[in-house]
Amino acid sequence: MRKFLLSITMLMTAAWAMAAYYVAGNGTSGNPWCDGKSWKIDGSAMTEQNGVWTVTFQEVPVGSDYQFKVTDGKNTWIGVQKYNRECSNIYARGTDNIKFGITETQDITISYDGSQICVNGTIGNEAPDPSQYAKVAVPSEYEGVMLQAFYWDSYKNTNKYGRTKWIDLMEDSVAIRDNFDLVWFPPSAKGGGVGYSHQQLSNQNGDWGQRSSLEKLIAALHNGDTKVLADIVINHRANKSNWCDFYEDTFGEGYGSYQLTQKHICKGDECFTTSSSTCYGAADEERGNPDTGTNFDGARDLDHTNPFVQEWAKAYTRWMLDVMKYDGFRYDMTLGFHGQYLSMYNLNSEPFFSVSECWESLDIIQSHLEDASFNTLAFDFPMKFKLNEWKGTSYSKLVKPGMRSLGLSRFAVTFIDNHDTFNRDSYGNNEFLGTNTDLNAKWKTIIEANAYLLMMPGVPCVFYPHWVTFRDEINALIAIRKLVGIHSESEVLDETAAANSYSATIVGHNGTAILRMGSARSKEVPEGFKAAMHGSTFDIYATNATPVAYTRTENVPTKIMENGTLYILRDGVRYTIDGRMVNK
Repeated sequence: MRKFLLSITMLMTAAWAMAAYYVAGNGTSGNPWCDGKSWKIDGSAMTEQNGVWTVTFQEVPVGSDYQFKVTDGKNTWIGVQKYNRECSNIYARGTDNIKFGITETQDITISYDGSQICVNGTIGNEAPDPSQYAKVAVPSEYEGVMLQAFYWDSYKNTNKYGRTKWIDLMEDSVAIRDNFDLVWFPPSAKGGGVGYSHQQLSNQNGDWGQRSSLEKLIAALHNGDTKVLADIVINHRANKSNWCDFYEDTFGEGYGSYQLTQKHICKGDECFTTSSSTCYGAADEERGNPDTGTNFDGARDLDHTNPFVQEWAKAYTRWMLDVMKYDGFRYDMTLGFHGQYLSMYNLNSEPFFSVSECWESLDIIQSHLEDASFNTLAFDFPMKFKLNEWKGTSYSKLVKPGMRSLGLSRFAVTFIDNHDTFNRDSYGNNEFLGTNTDLNAKWKTIIEANAYLLMMPGVPCVFYPHWVTFRDEINALIAIRKLVGIHSESEVLDETAAANSYSATIVGHNGTAILRMGSARSKEVPEGFKAAMHGSTFDIYATNATPVAYTRTENVPTKIMENGTLYILRDGVRYTIDGRMVNK
C-alpha cells in the first residue's frame, strides 16, 4: 500500500512539474505589462523552479488598472481567490480578475505555486489604511436627497426644460430647499460653456453666471439648511493661449497662488506628441510623471504625483469650502487619477459630502472606493444601466441592482439620468429613454423610475428635467421617503420580482414602506400599512403614511418657453416652474 501511495505521489509530482502556466491580462501595445498582449490565454509564459512558477515584466509604467489571471494555457483561469497579500508587496484586489495600480514605474513579478498567487514589485505600493476608511465626506445612514440642478448646456436660453443659470435657480431656490438636502451645481470656474474644461479655478465667473450671483444663491439655499456641492475638475486643465500655458490661480491670503506649467502635465499627454503643440517633443525632465489613471484628450492631464499639483488641489478644495461656502464636492472623471489622491484632498479639506464620477463596472467602482479609502461615495452607474434595461418592463432587473448587490449602498449615489447621459447624441445609448425623447410622452415610466429611486437605499440624485416636468409627483415621493426615514443604508427585502411586477419592503428610521410596481402588482393594502401614494403603474404603502392623495391623469401638462422663461400649462392654467400661477 505504501508503495502504491508513493507511486501516486511521484506521478502527481511529475505531472505538476510538467504543467505549464501563463499570465494573461489587459496588456496593450507598447506596454511591457503582459508582453503587450491583451488577455491571451497562453501569452506570457511562466518558468518553473522548485515547484514555483514565475514571470517578470520589466519597467511597467505607472497605471491604476492593471488586471490579470494565471492560466494553464488551455481553459483554466485562476484569479483573485488565489491572490495572497501576505506574500505580496503589491496590494491588489478584485472580484474576479486580480487588479492593482502603481504610482511608480517598476518591475512586476507574478509567482504561483499551485496554492497562492504572489504579486511583487521592485518598489511595491501601499495598501489603503483601514483606519482612514470613511473618515470624511460619507455621512452614515444619510436621509438626504440630492438634486442635479443643471443639464447639458442648460445655461442657454433655448433649452427645452428651462435655463439654470445662477439667477434662474435663485428664483426657484425656495422650492429647491423645501425638497432637497443637497444640490449639485455645474463647474463654476472660468471656462467656456458647461465648464468641464476650466481655465482658472480662482475665477468663479463663467457661463452659468457671475460669482456674486453664485454666492447669493448658495446663501439662499443655506437659509433652508440645504447643502451645495461643487463640481470639482482637477484631472485636467484647459490652456490659456497655447497647448501648454495656464492662467495662474490666486486663491488669496491663507491659500496661496499657483502657476502650473508643462512640468505638471502627465508625461504621456498628447501635447508632447502632437507636432502642432507648443511643447511637442519636450525632454523628459520638462514633463511630469506618467498618468496614474485614464488619459483625457480634451485638455491637459495633470500629474497628481507632483507635490506642487497636490498643494494646488488642496488649496483649491479648501478655498471652495471656506471662501465660496460650498459644502462638498462632486469629483469629475476620477478614473483619470488614482483614488488615493482624492482621499488625500478630502482628508485635507474635510467636506460634508463627496461623490466620484467613476463611470465603470461594479468591480472597478469597488476598487476605486477602496483606493480612496472609502472617503467618497460614487455614482451608481451599474444601477442606472439596470434601469435602462428595465424601462417600465422586465421588473426582475430591479432586484439588488448596482452597488446594493455588493453591500455598498452607503457609498452609492443613485440616479436615472444626468447631464452626460441625457439628450446628447453621442451618449444616446446611455440615456434612460433614448436620445431626444419628450419626457411628457413617457411620464408613466419616468415617475415609476423615480418612485423606485426614492424608495431605495443609497443617496438618490433627482435629475433637473425630471423634477421641473413632474414636480408634484417627485416632491410627493420625497415627502414619503422622509416621512418613513429611508436612508442610504436602509434594509430592503425584495419580495416579488417577475416580468410584470416587483415588490419590496424598505425599512427606514421612522417606519417601513412597501413599494409595488408593474401591471400584475397586488392592489391589496398590506396589514399594518396605509396607502401613501398611488401611481398609474405603482403603489406605495407605509406604516406611518399620510396619504398624498395624488394620482396623475392622462391630462399631461405641457411646457412653453417665452423670452428665456419656462412656463407650465396645466388644465388651461399657466404656472411658473416653481408652481406660481401667472395671470396671462
